[in-house]
Amino acid sequence: MTEPTGSRVRLRPDILALAAYRQGKPAPESAFKLSSNENPFEPIGAVVEAIAAASVNRYPDGSAAAVRARLAERHGVAAERVHVGAGSVAILSQLIQAAATVGDEVVFAWRSFEAYPGLVTVAGATSVTVPLIAETGEHDLEAMADAITSATRLVLVCSPNNPTGTTVTAAAFASFMTRVPSDVLVVLDEAYAEFVTDPDAVSGTPDLLDRHPNLVVLRTFSKAYGLAGLRFGYALGPEYVLDAARTTAVPLSVIEAAQRGAIAALDHEAELLDRVARLSALRDEVWQALLDQGWSVPRPQGNFVWLATGEHSVRAAEIFLEHGVVVRALGDDGIRVSIGEHESVDKLLRAAREVVRHLPMSPGAPALD
Repeated sequence: MTEPTGSRVRLRPDILALAAYRQGKPAPESAFKLSSNENPFEPIGAVVEAIAAASVNRYPDGSAAAVRARLAERHGVAAERVHVGAGSVAILSQLIQAAATVGDEVVFAWRSFEAYPGLVTVAGATSVTVPLIAETGEHDLEAMADAITSATRLVLVCSPNNPTGTTVTAAAFASFMTRVPSDVLVVLDEAYAEFVTDPDAVSGTPDLLDRHPNLVVLRTFSKAYGLAGLRFGYALGPEYVLDAARTTAVPLSVIEAAQRGAIAALDHEAELLDRVARLSALRDEVWQALLDQGWSVPRPQGNFVWLATGEHSVRAAEIFLEHGVVVRALGDDGIRVSIGEHESVDKLLRAAREVVRHLPMSPGAPALD
């Protein structure tokens, strides 16, 4: 069927100009997919059984009461201060739409999570991006505070930051919050919180939420808990803010299988967090090996490492693929490499060494004598 000729319907120019979010590339056969920060472990039996028990001919519980109660108990907050969504990114979209519209601004560091600019544009608001600290890949919180104006409605802080893997310290976050007006919403995006081993990193605890009434914390079951395919995330924050997010949500979007899977994951959390500890240890081994090769790599606190390959990022990703590793090239900034199966590490490091040989002038790579 051909497209009709003549006048076309009028669509928003800013949406037409917006590039759609790109998922990490699928891995060819025999290659390791290290492009999407997925958990490489297969789901545990209890989670599989819980998912299998879900009804598919009935709508899910739209309030997700059972899983919200479990999350509230785990975090020591009232259930009304817990909101769930189809991934934490869905909740972030709801929060942005609830807080910002045409003429409003949303402040965030860049480079950070790829979806941020698109979510802001869809809401009709304006992105205000603040460059990361070049030497460290960390948030420049002082500059972010300086960027807040009377038009600012929301500020995003990603810790650990995707893709650089750096964290915001608790002390720096506390200082930052003293500069944020009380009527501006701050969202602390902690999608990789369970992988953090730095004791100085900020953590979205109930105490932190109580100290800052304009704060919402985002978490997800996609990474540490291995439920990426079920799309389940949650938020902790003030009830009235989460009620506003709930108002903007697509009804019944958190399916029963996701709710049941999340509860089963919480029931077996110790086993799953042991897997996280093993991935974190492997991440640190990879990071040290990269340093030994001569790379300048930020100390990672997520389940990935960041290689600042700059304008050579596309070619660097091709070299990784030639070695059987699919990575995520992010513009002219660098490549993000997930920590996956233990068997992928040798290929990852061989590819990184090859990049050093072929692209010696890449930012973040060692220059040859």
